[in-house]
Amino acid sequence: MLESMVEKKLVTEVKKRGGLAVKFVSPGLDGVPDRLVLFPGGRLAFVELKAPGKKMRPLQIKRAKMLRALGFMVYCIDDSKMIGGVLDEIQTT
Repeated sequence: MLESMVEKKLVTEVKKRGGLAVKFVSPGLDGVPDRLVLFPGGRLAFVELKAPGKKMRPLQIKRAKMLRALGFMVYCIDDSKMIGGVLDEIQTT
């Protein structure tokens, strides 16, 4: 399965739950997560998507740590089976 397929499933599931999975691009700041997941009630998290078995690059790990230090949730999804659990956590945390 390609990363794009995992990403498409994430976007679809977020939409089904009444949220948005916005493509996140930050010019001048490489390594930021792929998507910003937004749910009603101010629930949000950053999500990095990977093909099955792939890991985040060192710069992506650094950016995830930076965002977590600011108090944001950051997830890495490399399997479409992870999506439901991650979204449940975002919606309830």
